[in-house]
Amino acid sequence: MKLTPTEYSQMVEQASPKSPSAKNIPMAFFIGGLICGIGEALRQLYIAAGLGKPEAAACVSVTFIGITAILTGLKVFDNIAKVAGAGTIVPITGFANAIVSPALEFKAEGYVLGLGAKMFVIAGPVIVYGTVASAIYGVILYIIQLF
Repeated sequence: MKLTPTEYSQMVEQASPKSPSAKNIPMAFFIGGLICGIGEALRQLYIAAGLGKPEAAACVSVTFIGITAILTGLKVFDNIAKVAGAGTIVPITGFANAIVSPALEFKAEGYVLGLGAKMFVIAGPVIVYGTVASAIYGVILYIIQLF
């Protein structure tokens, strides 16, 4: 059976579940905002504890990574994501979840070939792209500063 692109698109449209956007968009906005609000509260708490602004911001990132990893391991983060949708993809929490989830899924294959190798299946390309892009941007900035 050979389908035209239009026929295929119609089949996909019929088979795909409809997304309740009226519910999903406000929930993503609310939960994403709540996560960011918690981050700001943590930052202010770390500053009040005597850390400088850059150190406090770094501690917030580390705290979010740790909390997300623990919640992912306890299978709580997935339940939050079902309700919040894209709101949980605030970069640091989404990234931590993307690393921990495959690691947990494949830990039965062993610590090296399962947990260690699969940990970066999703996040690996992001890390590589970020590293290469930052090196290229650094070279460009260095060249610009020479002139």
